[in-house]
Amino acid sequence: MPARNILVINCGSSSIKFALVNEAQEHFPLSGLAERLGSADAVLHWQRDGGKDSLAIPNADHRIALAHLLPMVQGAADGHLHGIGHRVVHGGESFTRARRLDDQVIATIATIAPLAPLHNPAALQGIEAALKLFPTLPQVAVFDTAFHQSMPEHAYRYALPEALYREHGVRRYGFHGTSHHYVSHRGAQMAGLPYASSSWLVAHLGNGSSTCAIVNGESRDTSMGLTPLEGLVMGTRSGDVDPNLHSHLARNLGWNLEKIDHMLNNDSGLLGLSGMSNDMRTLEQAREQGHPGAALAIEVFCYRLGKSLASMSCALERLDGVIFTGGIGENSPLVRSKTIAHLKLLGLALDDAQNARCVRGVAGPIEAAGHPRVLVVPTNEERQIALETLASLG
Repeated sequence: MPARNILVINCGSSSIKFALVNEAQEHFPLSGLAERLGSADAVLHWQRDGGKDSLAIPNADHRIALAHLLPMVQGAADGHLHGIGHRVVHGGESFTRARRLDDQVIATIATIAPLAPLHNPAALQGIEAALKLFPTLPQVAVFDTAFHQSMPEHAYRYALPEALYREHGVRRYGFHGTSHHYVSHRGAQMAGLPYASSSWLVAHLGNGSSTCAIVNGESRDTSMGLTPLEGLVMGTRSGDVDPNLHSHLARNLGWNLEKIDHMLNNDSGLLGLSGMSNDMRTLEQAREQGHPGAALAIEVFCYRLGKSLASMSCALERLDGVIFTGGIGENSPLVRSKTIAHLKLLGLALDDAQNARCVRGVAGPIEAAGHPRVLVVPTNEERQIALETLASLG
């Protein structure tokens, strides 16, 4: 049977990130980004066969952008496209796995939209456009939250009145599920362990960051909650704060909910602490030059990350290893070193040379000899979405 091709689509409100994934090839035959959709500056960027190109598509919406993309996809797939996998951020409690799209699935995604008002409506735009352009092609929704639906109730429930959960779905859902799933499976392969009987702590670190405890291939706890704001310090997100901060700011500064929400999501995290940037690379350079805000931001980021990983260990009976992934996790030896230094009670320690080697896509073990396993595993969410799409298609 020839290797199958899946087009992976990740839609934002004004963008489409895409990748053509061939199950037998490590690299994507085609990938790119359509951005600024709906404006006069809309543009389509793509990479194919090592070359890069762009096309202006003024005022294009999602459907027009996908229509421009179609000939490229068919060409890169040699006319053999087997399905489309759509990334959908929130599946609520309705979806525990990827699902082939039909009217009922689409209606349920729309019903869940209040839990992810910035993401699910955008995904539905892409789904609607793709179904019109590819009406006979199998299409699948892959949910960020689905991997975490294996969490036990004591991990996902908040200590709030029962009605808020039963009637309004207020609970912890978790995100980055495709990444946590992919790297824990890949980590088990790298370690020569059966995934179905292995136990991991994973740190997905980027502009959005989360940790996850994974036991026998299932999420048992994760740091993000009802929204992606809960948990770690992130690029511009605060992570955990005192729940009474909202009323404190409202009473003392007269801030409304919209202003507080914007501050916590857009002006906080590494950016808020440093006063200069949400980019870890910029902060590491500034720290070397003596910038106190950059140094503080990195220290807080790593300490809070260490605390989160330690708390996730409550969900494990044993530890087969810690995995770092995501843009920061894969490329910052400093963050890995500082974080592991906070976890001495777990017996963790790094080999400095191995830690320094694992950057720019280099994977491998970085633990010191005689200490528990620590791995750097580059994530590949597009490939995981493609794999789950293929599994749904049979």
